[in-house]
Amino acid sequence: MRGTTTMNYEQKGTALRKDILKMLCAAHSGHSGGSLSCVEILMGLYYGVMKVDPQNPRMGDRDRFSMSKGHGCPTLYAILADLGFFPRKELWTLRKIDSRLQGHPDMHKVPGVDISTGSLGQGAANAMGMALAAKYMGKDYKVYTLLGDGECQEGIVWETAMAAAHYKLDNFVMILDHNGLQIDGTNDEVMGLGDICGKFSAFGFDCTSVDGHDVYAIIEALKRPSSGKPKFIECRTIKGKGVSFMENEVGWHGRPPSEAELEQALMELEGKKHG
Repeated sequence: MRGTTTMNYEQKGTALRKDILKMLCAAHSGHSGGSLSCVEILMGLYYGVMKVDPQNPRMGDRDRFSMSKGHGCPTLYAILADLGFFPRKELWTLRKIDSRLQGHPDMHKVPGVDISTGSLGQGAANAMGMALAAKYMGKDYKVYTLLGDGECQEGIVWETAMAAAHYKLDNFVMILDHNGLQIDGTNDEVMGLGDICGKFSAFGFDCTSVDGHDVYAIIEALKRPSSGKPKFIECRTIKGKGVSFMENEVGWHGRPPSEAELEQALMELEGKKHG
């Protein structure tokens, strides 16, 4: 939650990655690469910036978050559980029948989820709508949304950007998990994003590019004044971050680890050699 300064982010990131991999393995389904790439981004949001209350998930003046890249929700679930929004033991029910934790986040079932997402681009548009509503009602909470880079090939992302700039939504932050890979290959092979910061700047955003695995840099960028404009933060990340055989491998986009792969990954994260 906002203002946390004493946390060991490296240790917390390792613990979260272990939980993410364990829940994906237990589910025999899910997205490993993009969940691991956004760990530090969500840590910066939830442990360093956002105003939220696990005891009052619908608190009226809370900051809002939309996981527009909804398939990366294991990371969101791991953090919400760590904060106490629901019991950690529920993580192992990921994607199972009757579980609250489905393959895309559901605001009607999961405490701490502000909007249901999954259809790419629409989570960002919904977040912009929440930011516009805050302005209309004279509220001072902020709204954050996390997009994938492949997601930026959706036209609705750019309609959202145009509207956010038009309405001068300086309470709205679009964050990009820019790991360079998507389900069918690299961004450049499928549809290159080019100078993504230059494009958002042209749309009227205050833009910053940071190391997406540096929690302190992410928090600094999130807290930087936006000069009356919506904010765009490009977080340069590594898909599958933290596990050697997953890093920068497009095949891990929508694949969970097997039991043997989980064992190897956990040993790597714990700093042990796999024999």
